[in-house]
Amino acid sequence: MPAPARLFLAIGAIAMFFAVALGAFGAHALAARLAPELLAIYRTGVEYHYYHALGLLAVGCASLRLPDSKPLRASGWLMAAGIVVFSGSLYLLALTGMRALGAVTPLGGVAFLLAWALFALAVLRPPRP
Repeated sequence: MPAPARLFLAIGAIAMFFAVALGAFGAHALAARLAPELLAIYRTGVEYHYYHALGLLAVGCASLRLPDSKPLRASGWLMAAGIVVFSGSLYLLALTGMRALGAVTPLGGVAFLLAWALFALAVLRPPRP
């Protein structure tokens, strides 16, 4: 298996593990402790965490066929960074109530957007001979 495929499949699996763990933590430990609006923020973080962990798995699968694709590799790293920045800032905002963290969240959203654009570029670009 090409190294980029192995790397992004592993990162995706680890990201999924944490998405499940953090989702369960929110549903069981936080549901009675957080105000409804903060719980909704937390759930949004979990939701996007799941989507982009699946995206990392997609990058890993695509890397089986495109192991040398720089846009695909960049897509994977941007998805991972987006999970940390977007979802991470929402988790922290929900747990601490620090509204200033909301200013960081859009940077993670931009990382997600760029990741998906690069993914599309990588899979649409004709293979090099």
